[in-house]
Amino acid sequence: MKLIYQQMIGMLTTIIVSLLVVAALFIHSTTTAAWEDNFRQLSSYTSNLEQNALLNKSTINSEFIQSSERILSGQHVNFVIYNSKNQMRYPGVAGGSIQSKYWQQLKSGDSVAVKAATTNPRNGKTQNITIFYRPVFYSGKLLYVIAAYEPVEAIQTTISKTKRSVLIGFIISATVAVILSYFIARYTNRRIDRLRNATHEVAQGNYDVELETTGRDEISELASDFSNMTDSLKASEKEIERQEDRRRQFMADAAHEMRTPLTTINGLLEGLAYDAIPEESKAKSIELMQNETKRLIRIVNENLDYEKIRTNQIILQRQAFKAKRDIDNVTLQLHQKAESAGDELIVDVPEDLMVYADHDRFVQIIFNIVQNAIQFTQNGHVRITGQRGYQQAEFSISDDGIGMSADQVQNIWERYYKADPSRKNTKYGESGLGLAIVHQLVAQHGGTIDVQSELGAGTTFHITFPDEQETSDAQPADA
Repeated sequence: MKLIYQQMIGMLTTIIVSLLVVAALFIHSTTTAAWEDNFRQLSSYTSNLEQNALLNKSTINSEFIQSSERILSGQHVNFVIYNSKNQMRYPGVAGGSIQSKYWQQLKSGDSVAVKAATTNPRNGKTQNITIFYRPVFYSGKLLYVIAAYEPVEAIQTTISKTKRSVLIGFIISATVAVILSYFIARYTNRRIDRLRNATHEVAQGNYDVELETTGRDEISELASDFSNMTDSLKASEKEIERQEDRRRQFMADAAHEMRTPLTTINGLLEGLAYDAIPEESKAKSIELMQNETKRLIRIVNENLDYEKIRTNQIILQRQAFKAKRDIDNVTLQLHQKAESAGDELIVDVPEDLMVYADHDRFVQIIFNIVQNAIQFTQNGHVRITGQRGYQQAEFSISDDGIGMSADQVQNIWERYYKADPSRKNTKYGESGLGLAIVHQLVAQHGGTIDVQSELGAGTTFHITFPDEQETSDAQPADA
């Protein structure tokens, strides 16, 4: 069954049940009020007769009773008076008495109201009538019982009219409810159809779907959530495309970088195999092959290292140590590269500056950043400074090289990203993973790293390593 019909049936069922309950209660209350009003009228008539129809305690004023009956003839109200022996005294018709179960109540001083099919005291016919009995006492003794009775046809006619009016009102209300339910269900169904169509569009790969999110009901909230979902999907799709482009570029770069040393090694091996290399050049050839082999190992290790760090598979062995000695070792290792680029390495780190970190990973972080600075600086300066901060060790590595644009700074931590693609064939930064690894390692230490750069004005990296009491087992950020 379609949703529109389910909604209509649900709403109509609720409305119809509510109308039936209200109608039943209204008819019941109206019927009860009609009968109670009838008995109150008959009670007032008998009370009036008690005051005026009995001239004294033994004589009945028949003329007053007859006059009252003529006045009430339009309502078909008549009176009967019984003596203390349950004998009819008015009108002078022989026979007729009050049923014993009612007579006992009257003798006890209680008035009695009766609605039943019983014998009419006037004509002896069985009719549906209402009778009100009022006992009259004098000095504690029962003298008379005044009975006022009226056929129920008039009351039943009133009740029937009420029921007919309620039925008409019910039919009109139900008809209006059907129409309103249809339009409300149709309106709701249209909104759901729009959501369904949008879902089909998204399933087919179209994320440029816009839905109206005005309103404060659940469907509007669902439409708003759906729009947020499509925005996230679009962003994810763009990110996937961007990462895929980077991956393809990385594979091409890695293949190119590996092919070069492999070609060199293969050529040298062939030369050695066929004695094509002079004896005095063999030692140089072997050294060249060793360098190219190390280069290949470095490329492979960087990729393996990055994946381990990214998936949190490494365990940091943090300890407190002096940073100056390790930074000096890094500059010593990179001295030849800096010299070949015409760069001067400057270290300004206090001898007693303590850092709390994994020793090997700390060296790896400093080494990668300094190497990166040398790569992009020609005939300039690379400065490494360190100082104590508030419960942390702070380091800055700055250069006066080519610098980076704002877009390059934004993407510098992305894996496979190279700020200067023209340098991808150099012997530094073969994989484009160096800074991505640095970013992951600093995050695992619970520290921070940020970069400030300007095209043509150099670059500065700021790194912090929190002390032991401030360090938390932070998860690496996804680069």
